[in-house]
Amino acid sequence: MKQNTTIIKKDGTREVFNPKKLQESLERSGADTGMATNIVDHITQEIFDGATTDFIYSHAFELLEKSENHGGSVRFRYSLRRAVAALGPSGFPFEKYVAEVFMAHGYNTSVGMKVKGKCVTHEIDVIAENEKEVITAELKFHNKLAIKTDLKVSLYVNSRFRDIIDTGYYGDKKARPFLITNTKFSSNAIKYAECEGTLELMGWDYPRRGNPNLHDFIQASKIHPVTALTSFSKNDHQALITAGFITCRDIKRNGGKDIHELNIIKGSKIEAAFLEIENICLQ
Repeated sequence: MKQNTTIIKKDGTREVFNPKKLQESLERSGADTGMATNIVDHITQEIFDGATTDFIYSHAFELLEKSENHGGSVRFRYSLRRAVAALGPSGFPFEKYVAEVFMAHGYNTSVGMKVKGKCVTHEIDVIAENEKEVITAELKFHNKLAIKTDLKVSLYVNSRFRDIIDTGYYGDKKARPFLITNTKFSSNAIKYAECEGTLELMGWDYPRRGNPNLHDFIQASKIHPVTALTSFSKNDHQALITAGFITCRDIKRNGGKDIHELNIIKGSKIEAAFLEIENICLQ
């Protein structure tokens, strides 16, 4: 690799390739330092000016796949962001998925509920409630990882919260309005939320400290999307989502009886998926 080799990001912009960022990404996915260093060294030798982030991801994924030390668990975690983006094209499976993640963290959840505000009625994507707080969350799902959730979304979500809180909907519990996206926020969306101080943002890698970002929130829940399972093709994934199988746990529900009865996936693929789930999803 020549000095200052530039790579092309998802949004088309260029930046200098930083091996440290790749190392951190791999270790964050569970790779030990030795494995991550070997992969980074390998890619650093092959990287070229104008390489895309997709090239880097695919190459790292292949190298992880060849590893025998982790049984695929690191590869699985490394692919999680793309697996979540593959829940589309509509945002509804993402809403159900996020609700399941909140449930794993001890919340009672509902999806697509209508809540009457002071002025108008609002449909809330996900409501998550426990003994101490009520989270009302607007979710912004993007199939393309380069798309950011911008300032105008932050503004209207906060206005919705203001309309609801005036009715006393939250009662004596702490009211927490959330804006959640599977990608990133624009700098102005973040600046507004941090300045205003009420609306909480959760993106794939935001916030960077304090409350968990979406990646860490998912990892801690151990709730993983069916789209992360390599035993199934993209068409299989979509068939499963259409049938209501959003998470790995949905497939294992009732010992797998539900998915076998629907007969939408070949039995051999289901058995292979069961092994993946036992070895990876439930870790």
